[in-house]
Amino acid sequence: MTLFTALSGQPASISHAGPGHYQRLYQQLYGEAQGAQEAARDFLQAQLAQVEDAPNELPDEPEQLQARVEQRCAEVAQAYAEYLEQRQQGRPRRYFQNKAHALYVLQRVAPTKQVDGAWLYGLLRYWQDPRFDGLLTTYLEELGDGEAAQNHVVIYRKLLNQHDADSDAGLEDAHYLQGALQMALGLCGEAFLPEVIGYNLGYEQLPLHLLITSYELSELGIDPYYFTLHVTIDNASSGHACKAAQSVLNLLPLGEGRAAFYRRVAQGYRLNELGPGTTAIIQDFNLQDELVALLERKRAYGQHMHSDYCRFDGKTVNQWLAQPGQIGAFLQALEDKGWIRRNQDPGESRFWQLIEGAGAAMFGVFSGYEKQVLHDWIAGDWISAQRVAPVRPGRGTSVSQDQSPPADADTQTLMHSLRGLPDAQQVQALIAWMSARRHCTPAGLYATRRFIQLRARLR
Repeated sequence: MTLFTALSGQPASISHAGPGHYQRLYQQLYGEAQGAQEAARDFLQAQLAQVEDAPNELPDEPEQLQARVEQRCAEVAQAYAEYLEQRQQGRPRRYFQNKAHALYVLQRVAPTKQVDGAWLYGLLRYWQDPRFDGLLTTYLEELGDGEAAQNHVVIYRKLLNQHDADSDAGLEDAHYLQGALQMALGLCGEAFLPEVIGYNLGYEQLPLHLLITSYELSELGIDPYYFTLHVTIDNASSGHACKAAQSVLNLLPLGEGRAAFYRRVAQGYRLNELGPGTTAIIQDFNLQDELVALLERKRAYGQHMHSDYCRFDGKTVNQWLAQPGQIGAFLQALEDKGWIRRNQDPGESRFWQLIEGAGAAMFGVFSGYEKQVLHDWIAGDWISAQRVAPVRPGRGTSVSQDQSPPADADTQTLMHSLRGLPDAQQVQALIAWMSARRHCTPAGLYATRRFIQLRARLR
């Protein structure tokens, strides 16, 4: 998000182009499908039109950018210090009511996080131009320099998998907008170079919500490493935020096109405002509504799967599940009959015992995330008295280099294709494997490492 959103958390309005539009575009761009380039260009033009009249937050002179970045970073640091003081005084968590709330947010920002850095992909073609060094360093660091343990997408996927929360069920179309935007910028980096630079400038600032999220995830027993990693690399003194500001100056034309270029930079910066931001997603969460919604999604699969010997308010379970819109009343009926005991240890509820534990009759019916929602809904006030040991940030997923797994088929094919090619041609061949879809695969990780080696050799 831009500097303004980092402090206010208020997203700009978005323009929908029909149900599922952003998700379909996201899948088209991610899948590198035919026509992706043209679709990306049209999409970018439409989104830029959305922010054309939005307020301009950038200083009038680009030479003032670094000072503005440092000022806003200091403001975020001060706001975070105030947050920590409030917590030490006994204030509750600001963002997450419970663990289910945190996992809800992690799921809904996943389409963006799983293409982290994609807006810079198109700039790899400028690997010989020193003016792009800061931007390429940023992209390569998003890719973990080819090491799985540091690759941001690999880390985020591990985080979701740890909590069995990697499903896209329940996501809305708007949750795909920013990810689609990032991939579109990556595919059109040459034609939209000023906008890419401006978007990068906005995205790489350190937002307050990143600091608070890291703190509260740890409290809830969720590894915050993905977020703490961004806290360190997005700093204003030497990290991605600094490199973003410097890159604007490096790439500004020296002649009469300077003002027009900078205006386009500002417009690209404003693209960060589109779609629901992290704090808006946090505020959208309602535990009761989310439980009802996920049970509605399950209803179609379970409406014929239950026996008829148990009745609640005169209806069998199959009858309760036969029609949409009855889930809320069904939950109340379970409470009334004592199968759910709210605001107590969920283990004391008969319904929970059917879902969790050795020999549970409904074992495997619910994902880890879905069980967490149900658990926290039953627990209610009881869970507020429970303390979870804070989690120290992890260090990724890859094994050490001397224990690397054997190359898979894609990696072997890629390595074979590079044999005999001059170094510069190898670099061009590797770039395709560093895209949003491929860079987190074994072949993509190898391609990134090899790209870095060759680039250093050819400089």
